[in-house]
Amino acid sequence: MHGYQLAFTTPTQAPRWQRWLVFSPVARIAFFVLLVVALSMVFWVIPHGPADSLLIKGLREFGFRAVVPLLAYLLLVKLIERRPVAELSLRRLAPDGALGLVAGALLFSAVVGVLWLLGSYHVVGTHPDAHWLVAAVTVGLGAGIGEEIMFRGVLYRMTEEGLGSWIALLVSALFFGAVHLNNPGATLWAGLAIAIEAGILLALIYLVTRSLWVCMGLHAAWNFVQGTVYGIPVSGTRADGWLVSTRSGPDWLSGGVFGAEASVVALVLCSLTSAALLVVALRRGNLVPPRWRR
Repeated sequence: MHGYQLAFTTPTQAPRWQRWLVFSPVARIAFFVLLVVALSMVFWVIPHGPADSLLIKGLREFGFRAVVPLLAYLLLVKLIERRPVAELSLRRLAPDGALGLVAGALLFSAVVGVLWLLGSYHVVGTHPDAHWLVAAVTVGLGAGIGEEIMFRGVLYRMTEEGLGSWIALLVSALFFGAVHLNNPGATLWAGLAIAIEAGILLALIYLVTRSLWVCMGLHAAWNFVQGTVYGIPVSGTRADGWLVSTRSGPDWLSGGVFGAEASVVALVLCSLTSAALLVVALRRGNLVPPRWRR
């Protein structure tokens, strides 16, 4: 007896041309990309100038990072899939979002704790005037909402519909790692580490919970705690943290200039968490087989 759920299935009465050009995963991914491009153009026409405050610039960045993909996703679901957006149900926002926030904060704190015990993480001062609000809006919520919509809500979910959970896990994780290769200080190892520790972990969270709120909360808290609390670069981006810190030791341990996400400590702890989630998914029968086996 299976326990898997699919948010969308192609209507059985749909003609053949609609199955390929409207309802297929590839077609819907293409629609999503076009909607993102169109909505992004709207944000470009909003006037701004060199005198804009840091917060205004942060809000504009939040619009591009989070509001655009969220609106594109809602339009896709309502206009093409024509179903309730169960994975973004408002009644699940508070409990699922809180669960994700707590999990993300605890998981990254565990990474820092192990690095400190191994003599790699050092606090050298404090910075109480750090721009935490801008970081929370952009690197935290902006990245958490936008990237989870794109990589779990769209890429993972739609790949899973056709090719099943195993291939969807691999594809979404590889793409997630690949987009981080453009970040400052990124290496092939950093991209692979992001793919394994975050790409697979976040996809498994969606697989088990079928809630994007949990994924968004964990992603946002991980980024915020990493940069604003512990003062560690977030995927290569310099952090303005409450704690002023340094990391020592070889790059495979400290993560180097990319940050602790490229550390073997983060890789191991996140992989252990992923393994536990996979066990839960297997016991519940959550894994979706490919379409030709359903």
